[in-house]
Amino acid sequence: MGERELVRRGPKGLGYEVPKSTAALLHDELRRAIIEGRFKAGQSLSESDVCRHYDVSRQPVREAFAKLAYENLIEVLPQRGTYVRRISARQVMQARFVREVIEVAVVQELASHAGRADIVVRLRGILREQASVADDDRAAFNALDEAFHQALANGCDRDFAWQVVEDVKAQMDRVRYLSLERETPFNLLVDQHSRIVDAIELGDPAAAGEAVRAHLREIWRTLPEIAKQHPEAFEPDEAAPQG
Repeated sequence: MGERELVRRGPKGLGYEVPKSTAALLHDELRRAIIEGRFKAGQSLSESDVCRHYDVSRQPVREAFAKLAYENLIEVLPQRGTYVRRISARQVMQARFVREVIEVAVVQELASHAGRADIVVRLRGILREQASVADDDRAAFNALDEAFHQALANGCDRDFAWQVVEDVKAQMDRVRYLSLERETPFNLLVDQHSRIVDAIELGDPAAAGEAVRAHLREIWRTLPEIAKQHPEAFEPDEAAPQG
């Protein structure tokens, strides 16, 4: 796969594309590969192999690795190499807390928004696409999930809020991807999303906030079983904290 094929595969239906550098595109591709489990926990990542595979120079690879390390997705060990980090249950729950605070505020603002009818139309369009995804297509469902949550932030002009969420939720995304195997059916998540949109459409900030809390706290239910099913993917002997 060459540099020309490092294309932005962002959420559908948002109406714009943001130009990205080669390093940013490479980061997105590697991040997606880690989240989707194509790069396994503990797997070695070689700068030279990534350069060769994507036909890029070392500088964008180093920049991409630096951001992945910041997101706790990889660990760079001097003189030893670079490895995909295992999932930290503690970091998952810390990210869930931050994400809940931000997204509750976002949907409450949306529910109070005078122009929310247009936003609701956009969100329901994404929900229709989610509902039509094949049961085994986790990547497509995940992409639409991203589109839904980003559309919430964009709908009340809180783009920076979404950037903050993106920066903290990588470990959460890894668990979510694993949960789609069996623990969290697609239709359950679509129903949870629908409840959020219903509350926004009704102009009920309190109900919108509660719907988001219920949706994001789903991970409390699934995390212990997922860690049991995939022990190789998680930090050993690390209990998930409450909240």
